[in-house]
Amino acid sequence: MNARPLLGITMGDPAGVGPELCLRALSEPVVLSKCVPVLFGDAAVLEQLGQTGFPRPVCPVVSFPDWEKLNSVEGPVVVDCAAVKPGSVKPGEVSAACGRAAFVFIEHAIRAALAGRIAGVVTAPINKEALRMAGVQFPGHTEIFTVMTGAKRTCMMLWSESIAVSMVTVHVGYADVPQQLSVGRILDVIELTADALTGLLGRAPRLAVCGLNPHAGEHGLFGQREEERFIEPAIREAQKRGIKADGPLPPDAAFTAAMRRRYDGYVTLYHDQGHIPFKMLAFETGVNITLGLPIIRTSVDHGTAFDIAWKGVADPRSLFAAIDVAAKLARAKSTTHTTA
Repeated sequence: MNARPLLGITMGDPAGVGPELCLRALSEPVVLSKCVPVLFGDAAVLEQLGQTGFPRPVCPVVSFPDWEKLNSVEGPVVVDCAAVKPGSVKPGEVSAACGRAAFVFIEHAIRAALAGRIAGVVTAPINKEALRMAGVQFPGHTEIFTVMTGAKRTCMMLWSESIAVSMVTVHVGYADVPQQLSVGRILDVIELTADALTGLLGRAPRLAVCGLNPHAGEHGLFGQREEERFIEPAIREAQKRGIKADGPLPPDAAFTAAMRRRYDGYVTLYHDQGHIPFKMLAFETGVNITLGLPIIRTSVDHGTAFDIAWKGVADPRSLFAAIDVAAKLARAKSTTHTTA
């Protein structure tokens, strides 16, 4: 593998901040020092973006069929997936056309990664409503990557230098969370999180597993004994397998400064239980990692930000951090395969 791995970057929803962030990544020195970016996007979108005052790409733009024929890539390149009609994007507006285009970018990047043409995929934000309008039957990136790669078990982990959290359930309503809990699912997430943090930290992590209910159930006082039925058995089994995991911890006290010094990562039970503390501490620099895939996938930890799309004020730090983490994981994977 190239010392600087080839990383696919998907443009995200064309009407959001993804296009301008990706455009910056193609020429950003801190990005180019760590990887060779391959943008899976749309030349028509970049042309329309350029008409509003943004710079044009400073790298080659090739059609998707021509990209498929390339034998080598030496520098940044835009892979034109031709998914959007020229001049049709309305910045900040949800549309089926943009939802379909975002899915096409992801689909092409996943296939390139599975074929070994790129070392991993970094995704810009998509809009779930736009996906639904386009008839795409996936609630988000994690589910798309899980199905398209045939992964047996996956979970979302949000990572930063200050806090790392994984989720047992993600894009489901609160009322549906208890029905999706099981000892096996919680154990899977504990194991995936421990493996990922071992690679990122270079040592075995200490994990905190949150309870589902207030006060972690208070011995059955709150909830339907989910802590005793699912969470405690999963923790005990993880401990038997050599994982340093504690819990279930009361969720309202799990993320204090003292607790964050004690633990390297958290396993949370539902979306907001993990996302709220993470975004309070690392919104600008957080990275979303899908664990359990046969390929590397990282993402920004923010949405399409339609309110500021195409205005040139979007903060690129989360995208740059996602690229940095993907490059680190790609180099670690390459080293592991080389020494195996």
